Amino acid sequence: MFTLPDFPWDRLQPYRERAAAHPGGVVDLSVGTPVDPTPEPIRAALAAAADAPGYPATYGTPRLREAVASWLRRRHGVAGADPDAVLPVIGTKELVAWLPTLLGLGPGDQVVFPQLAYPTYDVGARLAGASSVATDGLLSLGPATPKLVWVNSPSNPTGKVLPAEHLRKVVSWARERGAVVVSDECYLDFGWDPAHEPVSILHPEVCEGSHEGLLAVNSLSKRSNLAGYRAGIVTGDLALVKRLLEVRKHAGMIVPAPVQAAMVAAFEDEEHVREQRARYQRRRATLRAAFERHGFRIDHSEASLYLWATRDEPCWDTVEHLAGLGILVGPGDFYGPAGAQHVRIAFTATDERVDEGAARL
Repeated sequence: MFTLPDFPWDRLQPYRERAAAHPGGVVDLSVGTPVDPTPEPIRAALAAAADAPGYPATYGTPRLREAVASWLRRRHGVAGADPDAVLPVIGTKELVAWLPTLLGLGPGDQVVFPQLAYPTYDVGARLAGASSVATDGLLSLGPATPKLVWVNSPSNPTGKVLPAEHLRKVVSWARERGAVVVSDECYLDFGWDPAHEPVSILHPEVCEGSHEGLLAVNSLSKRSNLAGYRAGIVTGDLALVKRLLEVRKHAGMIVPAPVQAAMVAAFEDEEHVREQRARYQRRRATLRAAFERHGFRIDHSEASLYLWATRDEPCWDTVEHLAGLGILVGPGDFYGPAGAQHVRIAFTATDERVDEGAARL
């Protein structure tokens, strides 16, 4: 029987209550939930497909798979993007949690992920009965050979971007050992520093033209304000995708047909992404300036929807201090012991809440 950790966000509840008691209300910069409207063309596509009496395809419609492959080629330079190697998933958290199990990992197998990482990587290993190792240096594993290696660039929580050269070394190391590399690329469209542009693990400069042993995971939750739709994709090695497809067909892990239609509209359009990026860029600049004036140092944060901030004190002291101002942030140790002196600040709140938070600082 697997053992799961306590759900981390439950620990934040007392601070949420304290922040909510502020006369101006809470400025919630913690979870990173999108708050802006789902773009109208996407909602229209969902509505147009609402008459869906039959079962949808687990594999996704051909148009959806082509829309994803075209987006990868057009927007991220993935020249070898293959629509046959695209699989829609019911939000990427579901995939992250169940991927080790779907790939057949179990007791005695090892899952590796970054020292500062999305907690669900570890949860996925536990659900499969596998062991997990948090490390930023694969050489530290010694002779151990993991079955699955997670990379996450841009990083949640730090916003750090791994350059193509670094990713290429990870791919080479894993291929020599027969390990699968899975790249969580949910923030790929949110790079803010031209000197640190995010790159997909499926880009030819990283994978040297072959997707063998590689999977990339992406989501429409942040890119298109579709968190409520639960819409994501996994793509890469065709053999691995077909293996996932077979298990998911048996398990009934199917994206609803209207959501698949909405995903097509989202992946085929870039204008709504440009508009959303502009909103986030303004909010990011406002909050970064305000927190720096308040005495914070911002580390990394060159991409994603977060600022990785510190006052060089225990993160829970920072959380308590900000809750007293009516501002709620995410404690860095949610993502691993290495985050014990940082907090994660999401700039996904409304313009009004962002401005209010900046004024309090």
